[in-house]
Amino acid sequence: MLWFYFLPLVMSSQTLMMALPLRIADLPKKPPPGPSAAERQKRTTDISKDDDSTTGSCDKKTKVQEMQRYFGLLPSGELTEETLAVMKKPRCGLSDVEQVGETVRWKKKRISYRLETIKLISVAQKVFRRAWKLWSNVTPLKFRNRIMTVADIDIFFYNHNDSSPFDGRGGVLAHAFMPGLHIGGDVHFDSDEDWSFNSTGINLFAVAIHEFGHALGLSHSSDPGAIMYPAYNFDPNYEPQLSFDDVKNIQKLYGVNPNFTSLTSKRPPPKTPTKCDPYLSFDAVTELQQEVLFFKDRFMWRKHPEFEETRVSLISSLWPDTVPANLDAVYENTWENVVVFFKDQKVWAFSGYDLVSGYPKPISSFGLPKTVKRVDAALYDEQSGKTLFFVGSEYYSYNEATKKMDKGFPKQVDETFLGMTSKVTAALQQGGYTYLYSGPQMFEYAMWSGRLYRVLRNSYFLPCTKY
Repeated sequence: MLWFYFLPLVMSSQTLMMALPLRIADLPKKPPPGPSAAERQKRTTDISKDDDSTTGSCDKKTKVQEMQRYFGLLPSGELTEETLAVMKKPRCGLSDVEQVGETVRWKKKRISYRLETIKLISVAQKVFRRAWKLWSNVTPLKFRNRIMTVADIDIFFYNHNDSSPFDGRGGVLAHAFMPGLHIGGDVHFDSDEDWSFNSTGINLFAVAIHEFGHALGLSHSSDPGAIMYPAYNFDPNYEPQLSFDDVKNIQKLYGVNPNFTSLTSKRPPPKTPTKCDPYLSFDAVTELQQEVLFFKDRFMWRKHPEFEETRVSLISSLWPDTVPANLDAVYENTWENVVVFFKDQKVWAFSGYDLVSGYPKPISSFGLPKTVKRVDAALYDEQSGKTLFFVGSEYYSYNEATKKMDKGFPKQVDETFLGMTSKVTAALQQGGYTYLYSGPQMFEYAMWSGRLYRVLRNSYFLPCTKY
């Protein structure tokens, strides 16, 4: 797709944190004998002859918009700072907006693989066994590691220069070929990367799970919570696992493991939240410049006044991995131009994409009593410069100018917001009204009088066509 043509212009500035790197020595620089470059390209892209995405009929702006929609960005068609940041993220070598024709899969249930890399340290083999096990836990497939014999899937670490070359450190980390003869099913990892074996840096485990999915016949998913999403997720606080979407798609190809229920009972495949869920309860809601952001688990929706479409995306697609999932509260301080995140007894503040010096801090640094273990919701009032912190049935008023709590607080929530007797889980000011969220409902109040006008669905600002 077109947006890949922009990558050489921005990749040179890519920097990543490395930890426990895997350095592969004496690796072959050329691919093993096999099909021609044209055959490799055909198997890599897996795009039908009638696919308009390869004809160049769309202009550059349309192509950029396609990529932006895919990653849940505002589809402006411009190479904004956010768009460039996403383009710099480590990713798979397959096209991010590909259109796949007929499904390709292995006909057998027992699939062999071998590691073709010279001097590959044993810990990497353990990583690959763990990655294969995730796929075998949900399907009838069995995977066997073969040494010095012919295998269905060959795994290489090298920097080759075929029709799908790597680009040095960062950028494209790996790619795989769809099932088939010769090079079909093979997986290639870039030997220039500093691979890590834990949850930090360039996580070999996370990349291997994704690429093995391609080797089994899966294409990219538009679900940001899926392992098969084109941008790898290296969140150190998240242990990679197959999502509901991954499991559904792989089982469509190969069927269900007879022991699927027992093997996944302790950690069932997570389902990405949907705005059409009538029971959806947001973790936090905040304004951010012209947008309204809605947070749930490790995901968020972004509502912009100039665009009707709102798609779910990962929180880490906008902020670095230091912003935790399952947030308690978020608010934007427009006076200081910072966004503040609360989780348990810690608080983070960001100016743009950068963590403000001195953060994270304890929530007690805002003047909250040490008996307060978490903040349920936060609401910034731009007119007064005060921020309200909701804790249980009470709320506190914090003066952003003096950095002190106002006297006479806490107060009962229903003393100011009449009829609000349940716990406030998120809060927002919009268009002269205050909105307090509680579970799947949203309560609309007059900003100054505290009069309750309406009780609405949580998705009021995120219209769902299913209603």
